[in-house]
This record gives sequence, C-alpha cells and structure tokens, in this order.
Amino acid sequence: MSTCPFCDYKNIEGTDLCTQCEQPLLDLSRTTAQTEIERGLIKDRMTDLEPKTPTAVTPETTVGEVLKLMVDQSIGCVLVVEEEIIVGIFTERDALYKLNTNFHRFKDQPISEFMTKEPQSLDLQAKVVFALQRMDLGGFRHIPIVDAEGHATGIISIRDILRYLTDKLDKLEA
Repeated sequence: MSTCPFCDYKNIEGTDLCTQCEQPLLDLSRTTAQTEIERGLIKDRMTDLEPKTPTAVTPETTVGEVLKLMVDQSIGCVLVVEEEIIVGIFTERDALYKLNTNFHRFKDQPISEFMTKEPQSLDLQAKVVFALQRMDLGGFRHIPIVDAEGHATGIISIRDILRYLTDKLDKLEA
C-alpha cells in the first residue's frame, strides 16, 4: 500500500493517481508548503473546522417544509437521509436554481425531486486542503462529513474554511 501525501488514503501499490483525491502519486517534482497557512491546509483535518451538526430530512419531506426549516434555523443546506444514509443534499443554491420564482407551484412536492443526489462527502480525518479542492472542483459550498458506515456526523461549508483561514492569518499577525 502507498499512502497519498495529500489525503492520507491508502492506495494499492503502483497506482498513478490517488483513488480518493485523484492527485498524482508519481510526481517527483512535488512542491513543499512555503507558508504556515499552506502547512496548515495540508496538515489540519476536518476536526479542526469543527463541523456543525447537520440538519436532516427524509426524501418525502415537502419543499415548503424544508425551506421553512432552512429559514428558521438560518442554514444553507439540509441533508436528505434515508435509513441513516445520505441520499441527497438540498442547498440554498438548489432553491434558487431549481425552484426560483416557481416556489408556490412546488411547495407541496417532495424534496427528493429537487435535491442534489449522492453528494460527495468526507470523513473527519480528511485534510482541509482536500475539502477545499473538492469544493473548488465540484463547484459547491457544503460537504457532509460521514463516519465509516456513511452516516452523517457533520457538515462544513466554505464559510467554515474561510473562518479557518482568517484564524490562521490572525495568529500569524499576532
């Protein structure tokens, strides 16, 4: 087994790309971290972002109920869970792009018709840089955090990463 230097995933020996993060494993000209912030991004893990407890709904929950929940709790997304496994995610971006001004027409329909199916997720041991890379490549702002069985244990947002970076900058300036 070879361990990926980016995400610590154990890959089969001889693999050119990491199975989890798709970073090259044979790159001999790999650059090293130049600053404390770069070292932190590479070293620190999801636990350092202190993931929030996710709000979950069932696939049958109506659009109206989900939107009310999001507004009442001031959250940007809910996880759609079936038998404790994430089957989708519904975000404020989904509300804008998929519902838009037709909200009243869709408010009694199940959220499963509008959710993003099978969202990417990370475990608590994933590194911060990997979350940032996934968000950038996937174009999304939220990532569910799951345990070994795939059960949702937390959620991080791009705001959590920005807060993390701001804290790092503040510590450097102090």
